[in-house]
Amino acid sequence: QVQLVESGGGLVQPGGSLRLSCTASGRNFAAYAMGWYRQVPGKQRELVATIAGGGITNYGDSVKGRFAVSRNKAMDTVYLQMNSLKPEDTAAYYCWAVGPGHRDYWGQGTQVTISS
Repeated sequence: QVQLVESGGGLVQPGGSLRLSCTASGRNFAAYAMGWYRQVPGKQRELVATIAGGGITNYGDSVKGRFAVSRNKAMDTVYLQMNSLKPEDTAAYYCWAVGPGHRDYWGQGTQVTISS
């Protein structure tokens, strides 16, 4: 079975940095897109960043210039480097991948909290 497992979440001060990682198992996603979404209770899940199989990246407007998504295809791992963190970045961050037939896969989520 496909499984996406995130790590790296935690508590960080405003202006700080954090690096999330997500490793997929059960299927090779090298040819497909992977990325990150986030969600605050009571609000819709929001795009953070995606990276296609060919390497093209896409970012949500609120994180452009601060976050960077990358991947290691051989390890089926996607990373999210988060810099200049703001309190409004506080959310549960979910790893995402798409497979054959445009099927979506989701990780369990990892909490990121930015506070002073």
